[in-house]
Parts: sequence; structure tokens; C-alpha cells
Amino acid sequence: MAAPVICLGEYLVDRLFEGDEPPQASGENWTDYPGGAPANVATALAKLGTPSCLVSALGQDPLGDWLLQILDQQGVAGQIQRVAGAPTRTVLVQRDETGDRQFIGFSTPDPAAFADAHLSPDWVNTVDFSGVSYLVMGTLGLAYDSTARAMARALDLAHQAGTKRVIDVNWRPVFWPDQTLAAAKIRDLLAIADLIKLSRDEALWLLGTDDATAIVQQFPHCAAVLLTDGANGSTCATQHHCVTRPAFQVDSIDTTGAGDAFLAGVIHQLGQRGWPSLHQPDALAEILRYASVVGALTTLKPGAIAAQPTAVEVEGWRGGGDREGGEVGRLGVDG
Repeated sequence: MAAPVICLGEYLVDRLFEGDEPPQASGENWTDYPGGAPANVATALAKLGTPSCLVSALGQDPLGDWLLQILDQQGVAGQIQRVAGAPTRTVLVQRDETGDRQFIGFSTPDPAAFADAHLSPDWVNTVDFSGVSYLVMGTLGLAYDSTARAMARALDLAHQAGTKRVIDVNWRPVFWPDQTLAAAKIRDLLAIADLIKLSRDEALWLLGTDDATAIVQQFPHCAAVLLTDGANGSTCATQHHCVTRPAFQVDSIDTTGAGDAFLAGVIHQLGQRGWPSLHQPDALAEILRYASVVGALTTLKPGAIAAQPTAVEVEGWRGGGDREGGEVGRLGVDG
């Protein structure tokens, strides 16, 4: 039986720099974590109890082997293309004292040199979309010709199968060899999305507004827009109503992957409640609350995938409180 959710896109290594010195000044104090937004969503879904499949491309190298082992350990089905002559992508990340992270660059200067830039449309043709409820993808693959064509093929197959298409903007300028092409390509992709997820900063950069209601009205095909805003919580706007939830306050260690975990929480809840729950404000408020807990808990440990909570941990969490409750600590989910 096919997994109800397919996540397509980059699966990579987040090489997290620990310490106060600039990474260029030291080759030490690095820790490797599995990451990449589509992979983060896939593993978070599996931990919550929603079966998922990741479609991606990795190098034929030890890092690629390691990432495959992680995928298996997390209970995620993988349909992974192995690319000869291109390494598995390694992203250099530094975080500040509050846990916020900064993407510094890659282990190899050319962002197009990595295996995930070479996902093939022919490989995507082997993916079975029958019984798949949601296709989740970001926008980074649009920067690379082969992967962009593979994404287009997946979107077509999903449309033919009646699969909902979920797009996370996930704007990361460092991934784009030519950043001037990004905005138009991303907007074209959003025009066919059934559900759009983006942060406030991404909304302002791409669409010139952080009004979720105004954004969803720009895309008539889209049923809902999810807008995350860190300390200010999250908003979901549909064509008919808008619901906002405050953020949970937690003492964050590492915010990497919190937005991906939030999105997984939303999709998991939609799988439980059904797509029509988007049109029920009370149900939507509960979906946002659940997803906010998933995102907040993910910030309490280093790394995106290792920190993701199980459904039992989400249901049992009583700490943190809403921002309005006056708890002390760092706030929220973004990215």
C-alpha cells in the first residue's frame, strides 16, 4: 500500500558548527545531522504516525549511505536515486546563542554540483501516486534544470491521481546559482498549489505582504495558506476565513527544521481530520495548536530529524504555554 504522503526534494547533511569562532577559522567543532526540508517533513510525519515516502537523489558516497540508513531507522520509505559523480549535499550551518541558525554555504562552492540537483524526471516516472493523499515539496529544486523537470513531472502525476499538492516556499538564496530567476519560478509553482506554507519573511520578499488572507486570494486554486512568524505564532487563511494561534514559549536549543515539523503536524492532522477541516475554523485552530507543539518540541534538541517528537510526546506535552500565558523562554516556530 502506498504511503499517504510523498515528500520530494533535497535530502542532505546539515553540518552544524559549534563554537564562537567563524567556521572558516577552524576545521573542528562540527557535527553532522541529517536534514533537508522534504526529508524533515517525511521523518516528522512518520514519527507522528503518518506513513511517508521520500523521493530524492543522493551521491554514491558514504554520506549518502548514512542518510539512507537514517531514513530506514526513521521508518520512512525511500525512493532514492543514487547519482554517480556528484556528492551528497552538505550545508554549513552556524547558530547563535538563542538557537537561531544561519546557512553559511556548502562543502563545495558550486550549489549545482550536488546529487540533489540531478533528480531525474525518469526516476519520478517510477513513483506510484495511487492512494497518495499529499505531495509535499519545497522550491529549492527549481534552481536546477533536471530537478525542476522532475518536480514538474511529479506535480503532473499528482494532479492525475487526485493528490493534493503542498508547497513550502523554503527560500534559501545560497541554493540558487542565479537568484534573479527565483521569484518568478516560485510564484509560478505556488499558482498550482492546493496548500502553501511560508514564513513571514518569505511572504514579504516574494509577495510584498505578510497578510495571509491577501496571499491566499492571490492564488485562486489554493485552498489555504500557512504563515509562520516565530514569536508571533502562526496563521492559516483560506478563501473564506482566517485563524491565528499564538506561539508556544520554549527554551530553544536549535531551531533547525522547526518549520518543517510544523508543516508535518498540519499534514498529519489533515490526514486524521480530513481535508474539509480546513473550512472549519474551530478544527483549524486545533490543527494549528497541534502543529505548533510539534514545531516547538523540535527546537529543544540539536538537529532537525533527531529532535522531532513522537505523537505520544506531542499529546503528553504540558510545558511551554502559549505566548499569551506569560511563560519565560524563547518563542515559536519559523522557517
